[in-house]
Amino acid sequence: DVERISKIQCTIVSRCEVKKMDKDTKQKLFDYIASSKRDIVALETLLTSHPALAPENGGQGEIEKCEALIAWLREQGFTNIERYDAPDPRVASGIRPNAVATLPGKSDDFSVWVMAHLDVVPVGEKSLWHSDPWKVVEKDGKLYGRGVEDNQQGLTSGVFAALAYMKCGIVPEHTVKLLFMADEEVGSEYGIKYLLKAHKLFRKEDIIVIPDGGDAKGETIEVAEKNILWLRFRVTGKQTHGSRPDTGCNACLASDALALSLHDMKDVFDKRDPLFTPDCSTFEPTMRMQNVGSINIIPGEDVFCMDCRIIPCYTLKEVYAEVDKRCKAIEKKYGVKIEYTMPQAGESPATPVDAPVVQKLSEALKAVHGKTARTIGIGGGTVAAPLRELGYNAAVWSTLDDMAHQGDEYCILDNIVSDAQTLAFLFGA
Repeated sequence: DVERISKIQCTIVSRCEVKKMDKDTKQKLFDYIASSKRDIVALETLLTSHPALAPENGGQGEIEKCEALIAWLREQGFTNIERYDAPDPRVASGIRPNAVATLPGKSDDFSVWVMAHLDVVPVGEKSLWHSDPWKVVEKDGKLYGRGVEDNQQGLTSGVFAALAYMKCGIVPEHTVKLLFMADEEVGSEYGIKYLLKAHKLFRKEDIIVIPDGGDAKGETIEVAEKNILWLRFRVTGKQTHGSRPDTGCNACLASDALALSLHDMKDVFDKRDPLFTPDCSTFEPTMRMQNVGSINIIPGEDVFCMDCRIIPCYTLKEVYAEVDKRCKAIEKKYGVKIEYTMPQAGESPATPVDAPVVQKLSEALKAVHGKTARTIGIGGGTVAAPLRELGYNAAVWSTLDDMAHQGDEYCILDNIVSDAQTLAFLFGA
């Protein structure tokens, strides 16, 4: 569990034997990857040119991007590519695509997975971009464009790690599977959650790496996530004129009091865990809907949302009980009615630091780059959470500047190369 992880000070000590890669084999693989920069740029350019926006963000999903990727993979020699499409009537194609490219290994007792998502977030404020977000621009060793880091960097590094084996005529020690998922940016219902419900793709022995988070040095391996809870509150009172508050019931006032009360839940769920930054649970009011159209109207309805990130030693059941308690207190004090929904809720256990995926990835980072890895937890959410919830040990790792969702999003070309080399070593371990 997370508390046990914290006590070992986030330092990985390898306890499992990792097969040593032959020096000549390693050099062949690494040389191929290092010589593939122009092809890496070409793939990033192709992927970026197909905006993969969810219908929630005004798009038609990932179908065009997925089909372009599969065509490119087939041109490079990948023959074993399977589709696991989720039905979605909201998009013109009727589906949200998920695909798996398989590279058979010497042994199939477990598979090594590299999982990346196809969808991206909207461009956002266009003034924050100095070039067309849907056209890759290469400058000073960086690639600029929407999605180049999130998550095309991880996708591309996994592809070229596998491609190195194919082009060099080398068979990996274990079967390699590259998973390209839909819908990560808005909940994963048509991506990893669909795959876990509808298909049996994974085994508990599998090594699962998700290159969708990390740090600029590539030294951190994410093994735990805070429990996530999104709340949407609807507070109902009675609308009236601003000059006669005595004749109404101010939903805005009650809503403000409720937000402050819920924010103070940090004093109830007050344990700390150094695995995370910040090391505490957070309960933050965020989005608020417009209530009335004039300053002189006291609203009879107010809607606001909260984003809560909770240290995993607490369950969401405990949090719900405290939320209900505070809602009832505000209802009684202000004479309003409070209803709430949960647009997103999730909790998952940690991946043990001595799990094979953590140990093997740690050893690869040491052998390839001389880096000493350390384990961390995060407050954000990744597709590792639903996997861990079902008992699959997953690790999130990459080398990146954390430009996800920002204007002028970029990735560093050399990071794709170095991460691909790390993954290639992992495939041979």
